[in-house]
Amino acid sequence: MKATSKWSRWLFVGLVCLASPAVLASDRPAKTKYVVAFAQDTMANDWRAAQVRDLKNTLAQYPFVELVFSDANGDTARQVQDIENFAAKGVDILITSPRDAELMREPIARVYRQGIPVILLSRRVQGEEFTHFITADNKAIAHQAAQLLAQRLKGKGKVLVLQHIPTSTPGKLRTEGFNEELKKYPGIQVVATKRADSLRSMAIQRVEEALVEKLQFDAIYAQSDSMAMGALMALKKAGRDPKKIPITGIDYISEAREAIRAGDLYASFTYPTFGKEGAEAAVQLIRGKKLDRKEVFIDSTAVTRANVEKIEPIF
Repeated sequence: MKATSKWSRWLFVGLVCLASPAVLASDRPAKTKYVVAFAQDTMANDWRAAQVRDLKNTLAQYPFVELVFSDANGDTARQVQDIENFAAKGVDILITSPRDAELMREPIARVYRQGIPVILLSRRVQGEEFTHFITADNKAIAHQAAQLLAQRLKGKGKVLVLQHIPTSTPGKLRTEGFNEELKKYPGIQVVATKRADSLRSMAIQRVEEALVEKLQFDAIYAQSDSMAMGALMALKKAGRDPKKIPITGIDYISEAREAIRAGDLYASFTYPTFGKEGAEAAVQLIRGKKLDRKEVFIDSTAVTRANVEKIEPIF
């Protein structure tokens, strides 16, 4: 469906004509149509594209909800502008995943003060001026990733870190948790932390850069599976056997499952998009119901060859 001129900057998704059987007459809101807006950071990352898709598919069950979304193309200023434009147009609920926890604090707080509920997915802002936050425990995941690599390296080796966006809360926590855990293993050191923003193309460049620099590393900690896949591609292109360089990722997408099966990826961690949960929280708010908790943490599972056949990828 093409966006109308009123919403020319945003794509409309997920409208359906028939009500889901789960929507009871007593649960129908007073208005005939509510607009839920999602200010996405970037659609260039497959996990973030899947996040939009999960929101769309869940909200498609509710004919009284219209979903619109924007793509900031990985630009914090543009994501802020998108949020402000959505608020100015009077959307009923704002959902976002803030690229910068500090810089986006006040713009999101202003929307919240306007009386528009704000749901944060995966990434938090500093402060408490938002309605609901859904995520997984990024620091705990990072601790586990460090433990797995330390065990594989038998307590001795050098690790190359491919970092998620450092201004985002997952980027900070996935770095902090990993470094904290490595303090227990004095024989293991991080030789470089290279920012790749969870983009496969940037991860390829950073690993190629490390190889040109003749950086010595025995393992790679990729803070997302997109970066892990990029690292695999760069190593193979350079004639390096990834089976000899253990790599851990985060997300557990289908490509990661295949790479674990093949022995090219050592481990990944399930990290759902939270799109379904965010959509359901929005519907609850539209129906005038109070959410049980301000912050919700979804469980994450470490996936290796030992359990790869038992756990389905997130997409």
